[in-house]
Amino acid sequence: MDENKARPSAGLRNSAKQAPEAPGVYLWKDPEGVVIYVGKAKSLKARLASYFSGKREIKTRVLVSKAETLEWILTETEYEALLLENNLIKQYSPRYNINLKDGKTYPAIRITNEEYPRVFRTRRIVDDGSRYFGPYPSADVIDRYLDLVRRLFPLRRCKTLRKRETPCMYYHIGRCGAPCAGKTTREEYARQVERVATLLSGDTEALSAALKADMEAASAELRFEKAAALRDTIQAIEAFRGDSGVVDFAYGDRDYVAWALDGSLADFVVFQTRSGRLVGRDLFRERSFGSEAEAAAEFLTAYYGRDRVPPPEVFVKDASGLGLAADFLRRETGSDFVLSTPGERRHEAALAMAEHNAREDLSKRRREAGDLEALESLRAALGLESLPELIEGFDIAQLSGKHTVASLVSFRNGAPNKKGYRVYKIKSLDGAIDDFAAMREATARHYTRVANEGADAPDLVLIDGGRGQVSAACDIIDALGLDVTVVGLAKENEELWPRGAKEPVVMPKDSAGLRLVVAVRDEAHRFATGMNQRLRGKAVGFPVLEAVRGVGPTRAKRIMEAFGSLKSVAEAEPAYIASRSGLDAAAAAAVKAAAARAAAAGLDSGDVPGGE
Repeated sequence: MDENKARPSAGLRNSAKQAPEAPGVYLWKDPEGVVIYVGKAKSLKARLASYFSGKREIKTRVLVSKAETLEWILTETEYEALLLENNLIKQYSPRYNINLKDGKTYPAIRITNEEYPRVFRTRRIVDDGSRYFGPYPSADVIDRYLDLVRRLFPLRRCKTLRKRETPCMYYHIGRCGAPCAGKTTREEYARQVERVATLLSGDTEALSAALKADMEAASAELRFEKAAALRDTIQAIEAFRGDSGVVDFAYGDRDYVAWALDGSLADFVVFQTRSGRLVGRDLFRERSFGSEAEAAAEFLTAYYGRDRVPPPEVFVKDASGLGLAADFLRRETGSDFVLSTPGERRHEAALAMAEHNAREDLSKRRREAGDLEALESLRAALGLESLPELIEGFDIAQLSGKHTVASLVSFRNGAPNKKGYRVYKIKSLDGAIDDFAAMREATARHYTRVANEGADAPDLVLIDGGRGQVSAACDIIDALGLDVTVVGLAKENEELWPRGAKEPVVMPKDSAGLRLVVAVRDEAHRFATGMNQRLRGKAVGFPVLEAVRGVGPTRAKRIMEAFGSLKSVAEAEPAYIASRSGLDAAAAAAVKAAAARAAAAGLDSGDVPGGE
């Protein structure tokens, strides 16, 4: 297919870069807002980055080319992401998931609503009063839970309960209480069922406490065999505790409303469960100038109404101060819903997940906002159409034509983006001093890669220099067909030189925009000079160290990589030099002495001034 048509937009790539290193579910949406693909990931950042790597399959290119926006929902574990992905696929039937899923529902454990309930695996949720636990990601996982339940709790397995004179085999091996033969009372059987429900809902601490009380009572009554059996049950549950993070999704409709506030910024997240399944998330970015309770009340009354009636239960982390809002909504919608804080672990977990998403998005908003004052100041001064959210700065460093390097630093939203830093060893000069040629080579190498990979092009390129340096960079950028604004920053008066300008742009000395470009320029200079010094240090250091008996090119390189400069070698103890290089004590002492002599003679990289 046409590669250009499949090239992802910068907006999608930027969205993917903002993803956290956390498990979750992501949704690709087309220009109409329709979900076209739902996926899950152990690390959202790593998974979404893979969509923009150089080695993408054709189907991946097609998917990304059809997408307009990207969203994600954080989960606590990869397990939760797997199950949420399944539910969302069933809800949206995304176009690009249809041929990838088998349409099966994940299995759950069902406790039936019978006089003597059964416990078994199922894929069907029936609103008949039964209780359901799970869902579980595989049959193997669910079998482990059922095996534990059947070993510890004597509940019946037969589908039809008929009165019998003689109990079945399971009774004789202690795996069934035999209600069919009257060997257990209804009360005792119900007690065992409740303990199974407690185990499956993850509250193993409460279950262990109840069993310990029974064990102590049995021991006090001298029923030592019973006490020993209870002890074994407690130990089995304790061993299983770490694997019991299961969610009870009893049939019903609920909303979990969470929020995160920072100054005037307010994020609200609503997790919606319908028929016992987590089916969606609403995220709202707002501004609020009231208290937390006022902001929450304002959101609830705006979110719910006659066109969006609250479900029977709405959970929030703090319901104090929300009574009037709840009363208003009951009258407005006719729904007799309950607004409260969660009192059960299963609801606390769901609300915690919603709060996690609200906090994460609020952090993302703060990062996106960046240094808005500086970006706006720079936009106005240079007449840019939009804020220069991504700025890249170049600088050249060399000394008498040797070890010439070009640095590239990246600033996103006014802050250094270290992952975008690059350094280029200039190869085309062969000892000549030509900063313009060095700038052309550096920009050619960097922006050719940007063009070929469809990577993000910057909103602004800042060159350390005046019109000549700007012209050198523009020659390359124009040849590559990139639409990028290039500006030089002259050191003399901190003047900005846009391409083709006859007069510089002079910004007020105290302006936030000037402060930002100076910071970019200085960071590029620091980065280039540091690399130039390291290269010179290695060039000087290698011959000095190789002159020591027993030190060849490989050992000299190892020492310089470990210490960075001759000065550092001279200051180190011989024993430490020996440990880092593999030399014996005498050779290490000789290396220290040689480095000290070279450093004293001014040959150390740290004593050589940086060039430009």
